[in-house]
Amino acid sequence: MDSIRRYLHFVKPYRLQIIGTIIIGVIKFAIPLLIPLIIKYVVDDIVSNDVLTKEDKINKLYWIMSLMLIVFVVLRPPIEYYRQYFAQWTANKILYDIRDRLFTHLQKLSFKYYANTRAGEVISRVINDVEQTKTFVISGLMNLWLDTATIVISIAIMFTMDVSLTIVSLILLPFYAFSVNYFFGNLRKLTRVRSQALAEVQSYLHERVQGMAVIKSFAIEDFEQTQFDKQNRHFLAKALNHTRWNAKAFAVVNTITDIAPLIVIGYSGYQVIQENLSLGTMVAFIAYIDRLYNPLRRLVNSSTSLTQSFASMDRVFELMDEKYDIEDSPGAIECKEVHGDITFENISFSYSSEEETVLRNINLEVKKGETVAFVGMSGGGKSSLVSLIPRFYDVTSGRILLDGKDIRTFKVRSLRDKIGMVLQDNILFSESVKLNILLGKPDASDEEIIEAAKAANAHEFIMNLPDGYDTTIGERGVKLSGGQKQRIAIARVFLKNPPILILDEATSALDLESEHLIQEALEKLAKDRTTFIVAHRLSTITHADRIVLIENGEISEQGTHEELMKKQGGYYKLFQVQQIDH
Repeated sequence: MDSIRRYLHFVKPYRLQIIGTIIIGVIKFAIPLLIPLIIKYVVDDIVSNDVLTKEDKINKLYWIMSLMLIVFVVLRPPIEYYRQYFAQWTANKILYDIRDRLFTHLQKLSFKYYANTRAGEVISRVINDVEQTKTFVISGLMNLWLDTATIVISIAIMFTMDVSLTIVSLILLPFYAFSVNYFFGNLRKLTRVRSQALAEVQSYLHERVQGMAVIKSFAIEDFEQTQFDKQNRHFLAKALNHTRWNAKAFAVVNTITDIAPLIVIGYSGYQVIQENLSLGTMVAFIAYIDRLYNPLRRLVNSSTSLTQSFASMDRVFELMDEKYDIEDSPGAIECKEVHGDITFENISFSYSSEEETVLRNINLEVKKGETVAFVGMSGGGKSSLVSLIPRFYDVTSGRILLDGKDIRTFKVRSLRDKIGMVLQDNILFSESVKLNILLGKPDASDEEIIEAAKAANAHEFIMNLPDGYDTTIGERGVKLSGGQKQRIAIARVFLKNPPILILDEATSALDLESEHLIQEALEKLAKDRTTFIVAHRLSTITHADRIVLIENGEISEQGTHEELMKKQGGYYKLFQVQQIDH
């Protein structure tokens, strides 16, 4: 019920449109309720009327049919059109608002959430589950009322015609209500389990499509087919459980709705034979029974869809309730003028309370414009340390100061706006080169984009692409080489022009020619900025103002390249090993 209450918050802005749609719908559903009355009138007052002549009967039949044709051909079609249009318009607007809110929410979730959650699972909730909730708007908030109105109007008309026959018509309603309540109570749980299983299939598929190169390179298609079959079979089992229960519900409920007309036919036939009821009333009643139980059948169909809708709502709000690990503190200020001094004070960090400490007692003072390189064995904590500066994660203890202020006192987005990052695997979007560079400064002019590309040594290769800056580069930049992707990533940082720069393994996976071009661009980029470099290849950071060796999450040495080489400690040994390797 909590999910429904929260969903209604999204519905509230469109309540007038929903009420309007329901009113139009009531008119649309009320018009066919005239048909049984017309049947009664034609049978009792025209066909069975011994007083009228044949010409009078034909004349009356002509007029009543002409009137009904006007109602059904002229009046009903536009009512039907606007009911359908407004119902879908309102539902789609509500879904748009929910997805919009979810995307805003997803952008606020921390790296920790994405590290522990599969992308396909998130996509499934934003696309499939939100779409499923549309049923609640169409069926639950609109059709439910329309079907209820149809039932009420039908019963009211039937009571005016014959009270005892109406009571006989409604005798099975309590059994119907009980069976719906019994069967559909369990369906919500089964539907939720089924939705989760489907999301798992989607997650698995999303990962395998992204990693198809790995599957093909290892020639493990058969193995992956078996793995996918397990996921698919798991979903099939849950879907069949759901289907089995659903089928039982329909079998019982539809049996009740099928028996009701038979009771009415038997009872009304007996009353006509006893001459207590006119033939026209009997025929009209049988027609109204159809009008009465058809909406009830629709309600059963809707119950299945609504159960799916409620389960999907639960999953949508479960995602919406994910807590933010990184939030602006109360009274957080904008990070405006940045000088560029950064101080690490007694920093310790672990990714979660259950995991071991990654960094311990880090103390480091970096001055404006200084270039500091972090080196050490893989898994030592270098990348973890630089990820604390833009607050991708927050320190477990200690604090990081920017120009003497704790970075947690700044609004997160304004802090990140002052930091430029070039990573080992920079994400490019499947759009044009120009749009990917524009991420650095969305309102930049074409001239600024070209200047940034030139500074990153990227302009020349971009101009050689089929459509230059308008060339679409494919998902994750698949149409570009590693070096070209890095230069576009550097171009967007040039465009952003931040006072603080973080280079995390920015040249580790490149060929020598690309590395030379990129190293040149990076040195230009680092000029007059406070720069942090995480490097595996030590030959690329010998120019740094300071080199910090991190071992097992602690600073073990720091100094210039020359100082550390003279010391002949851990850095010297690492450097010697790499020189031998080369």
